[in-house]
Amino acid sequence: MPYRRYRDRAEAGRYLATELMDYANRNDVIVLGLPRGGVPVAFEVARALGAPLDVFLVRKLGLPGHEELAIGAIASGGVRILNEAVLRQIPLDEAEIDAIAAREQAELDRREKLYRGGRPPLDPRDRVVILVDDGLATGASMRAAVEAVRRMGPKRVVVAVPVAARETCEDLGREVDELVCPVTPEPFYAVGLWYDDFSQTTDEEVEALLNAARSEGGHVEVRR
Repeated sequence: MPYRRYRDRAEAGRYLATELMDYANRNDVIVLGLPRGGVPVAFEVARALGAPLDVFLVRKLGLPGHEELAIGAIASGGVRILNEAVLRQIPLDEAEIDAIAAREQAELDRREKLYRGGRPPLDPRDRVVILVDDGLATGASMRAAVEAVRRMGPKRVVVAVPVAARETCEDLGREVDELVCPVTPEPFYAVGLWYDDFSQTTDEEVEALLNAARSEGGHVEVRR
């Protein structure tokens, strides 16, 4: 049987939301999208669930010259996750890793300022946090997000993605309270192969979605 493909991230978000309806219309649920590609998916999830929407900043640490290969990730709150399996095969010294992390921290800080515009983040404490991205390959960015959110005292952490590598789902599923992923194709290859339109999400699109969420009358909001 062929695996499902999505037309675009918005369709993927609407489909993913159907798997999350147990969390609909609850006052203890928030949806956090990982910029940039996770935000269009998270927007549709938050809209369907009637839940507040926010962004959660994570940056992949890419191997120099092969940036698509994640050696780890950083997230808001000073969290750094390293992919030890990759680093055993391609050893980098601490100074090299620090330099990569510093560059990505600068971009994370830029986006934090741009997307939030001075708004405080939603508070995950004692709430169900649904972390959303457009897909998982190695899962490095999502692992950093999970660890960062865990430090904030949520009562439940749910990872929700439209498509992911099966092995990544199995591994990450052991680290969270629930993992929702309707499509786990084998072989996987890359997230973008499972979308007809996987064009890069821009900063402007992220801002527009957050503004749209705020304007939808309170059931989907980003707090100022």
